[in-house]
Amino acid sequence: MRYNDISSKEIVNITNGKRLGVLGQTDLEIDEHTGQIQSFILPNYKWFGLKKEGEEAKIHWNSIKKIGEDMIMIEAKP
Repeated sequence: MRYNDISSKEIVNITNGKRLGVLGQTDLEIDEHTGQIQSFILPNYKWFGLKKEGEEAKIHWNSIKKIGEDMIMIEAKP
């Protein structure tokens, strides 16, 4: 799977139904030896996405349960 295949998809936690962000507004942690994505790093935005505040959330690749047409569903503790 390529980054273009998953970019612009909404990331939703199925544990609590919370929307976490949109892939494309995130940073990626990539294994430098294999080139595989290890995790997404989601900034905590306030003020309509204009101001970063607080800690970033890290979503590990193995937390992903389903990649659909419009969203990526993860299972993570809130």
